[in-house]
Amino acid sequence: MEESVKKTQVEGGDKEILYSKAIKAGKRIYYLDVKKNLKDDLFLAVTESKKVQPKNGTQVSFEKHKIFLYKEDFDKFMEGMNDVINYIKQRNSEDQQTKAPDEEVKTDDGSDEIKLNIDF
Repeated sequence: MEESVKKTQVEGGDKEILYSKAIKAGKRIYYLDVKKNLKDDLFLAVTESKKVQPKNGTQVSFEKHKIFLYKEDFDKFMEGMNDVINYIKQRNSEDQQTKAPDEEVKTDDGSDEIKLNIDF
């Protein structure tokens, strides 16, 4: 896991990045940015960045998805996140116990990666 810390003023000046952590996870990079708005309120911006290489040989691009999490929602968000992660871990554990010892558990794409798709 790689960490980068930065303090930057973004264009427009309304969302200063006070702290940032980059998490490399396979083909994706997750950026967790602590930002401050014009009212000096802190919030978390989560960005998923995925390299997309078209099959026709055109230029590589990056697909990005963002969510913004505000301090009044931190506890509820973490409670929900912990709940679903525990469900997945429990389900995977139950699935492992019901399979033969030499049988592998794989997802549709062949990885054991947990994927969260959050749309607003």
